Amino acid sequence: MTHTDAPRSKGAIAAAIAADIAHGSFVNLGIGQPTLVADHLPADSQIVLHTENGMLNMGPAAVGDEIDPDLTNAGKIPVTELPGASYFHHADSFAMMRGGHLDVCVLGAFQVSAGGDLANWHTGAPDAIPAVGGAMDLAIGAKQVFVMMTLLAKDGTPKLVRECTYPLTGVGCVTRVYTDLATFDVGADGVSVRDTHGIDRDGLAELLDVTLH
Repeated sequence: MTHTDAPRSKGAIAAAIAADIAHGSFVNLGIGQPTLVADHLPADSQIVLHTENGMLNMGPAAVGDEIDPDLTNAGKIPVTELPGASYFHHADSFAMMRGGHLDVCVLGAFQVSAGGDLANWHTGAPDAIPAVGGAMDLAIGAKQVFVMMTLLAKDGTPKLVRECTYPLTGVGCVTRVYTDLATFDVGADGVSVRDTHGIDRDGLAELLDVTLH
């Protein structure tokens, strides 16, 4: 297990995720923080990025003169295209997601349980606007589901929990959770700590109401 003295920035979390994606993988990056992963993929990785709105071989975020308002990812962020990029109908995109053709998807989350359950579309609050999008299709269709999130919510409560209290997106679907304070493997065998940042293992144990292996 590795340790650093300071919590990770969003960019550092994205870089860690990018480094853990196998070369040649087909990958979907969810809306929000996960889109940052595209900016950290090695040029020679042969990783093909899939977007829910119908594109394969998406490149990093577009800047300056690269910006084309008609070329965006599912989060409406302008992106670039890599050689061999292709475009297709939204229905075909979902067929790829549901058909098990994606090796990895990276999603944000409100909560992840120790067993790998995912809640990322609704907090259950009366005034909240549900926004499931394609998250359920991705969570169940991808071979591996990585979550990118802060370990604590704005009110200081942990987002890695024994059981999710928010409406579920998928059951037992998450394999790894990347946060500012630590990286965890989750699933049927419980929670294992892979690395820590700005906190030690004992500090994590005090912070979280889950058993750490």
